[in-house]
Amino acid sequence: MNFAFRPLALVLALAAAATASAQTLEQVKVGTTNVASDVGFFIAEQKGYFHDAGIAVTTTTFASAAKMIAPLGTGELDVGGGTVAAALYNAVERGINIKVVADKASVEEGYEYSTLLVRKELADSGRYKSLADLKGMTIATASQGAGSESALNEALKKGGLKFTDVNVVYMGFPEMFAALRNKAIDAGVTNEPTVTRAIEQGFAVRASKSAIYPGQQTAVVLYADEFINKRRAVAQKFMNAYIRALRDYNDALKDGHIAGPGADDIIAILTKYTRIKDAKVYRDMVPFAANPNGKVNQATLANDWGFFKSRGLISGRVTVDKVIDDSFADEAVRQLGVYRPRS
Repeated sequence: MNFAFRPLALVLALAAAATASAQTLEQVKVGTTNVASDVGFFIAEQKGYFHDAGIAVTTTTFASAAKMIAPLGTGELDVGGGTVAAALYNAVERGINIKVVADKASVEEGYEYSTLLVRKELADSGRYKSLADLKGMTIATASQGAGSESALNEALKKGGLKFTDVNVVYMGFPEMFAALRNKAIDAGVTNEPTVTRAIEQGFAVRASKSAIYPGQQTAVVLYADEFINKRRAVAQKFMNAYIRALRDYNDALKDGHIAGPGADDIIAILTKYTRIKDAKVYRDMVPFAANPNGKVNQATLANDWGFFKSRGLISGRVTVDKVIDDSFADEAVRQLGVYRPRS
């Protein structure tokens, strides 16, 4: 009689063990925008790095990083990711104690994922030859106090111009694609895949052959205060898994494309988790850079901060060093070792 019930007993025992195992995983709530720069989160989830670290991740999709700030402040989110805009410093000034803890996306020579495009017609006619010719143009950026606005300012400075020398308008990246095509704007600071699509369809060109703002920190990983101070060990495990994933991503970069070792796996993950389901888009576009050792570029963040402050967009005295916590990335490198590319 016991023999007859052993298979059922075994099934029940295994189910109980699996439930107990799941219950022992630390729950971490992550906010994403489901774009390519979330790839570190996606890889760590898909390849089991979070699970290996004893973490179960629950993701919530937000329209922008700005909408993650309040949930990070209340502890509804543990981790978020997005751009560092003026709003972040103002939130910290108001007492929402969140920290920038790692690189999520940045610009490097050959990996200018975000850049300034000019209508091709203006370049073909000779109206646009160099950054100095931006004077008097109508140029779009994503929003006031965003990194794209600071990137435009860098382009203008290189052309010997001031921010007031152009007519700045604000719109989302998909809207910029249509506005450039319809000649509603002369130029725009946009990102991939809009950049490659606009160039391939023949109505826009890059404003510069070299990176306009090398080193710009276009997106970062954010930690909530409670996650840092009340669950530090879990926060460190999360970072270790994230850095492992960033290194896989870096391995897949080659000659300005996702074309290195493991590229097919990375592209498959991107098409699974983001809104873009065509693998060819990821093969064709210029990918972003991301520091495989995790550290953010404090110098360019400080430059952006100075621009925002000069425009009156930062209300208080919270500076870049007040919002950065490198300790988790530093400890991850200590445990994992310094990144060495796969050959």
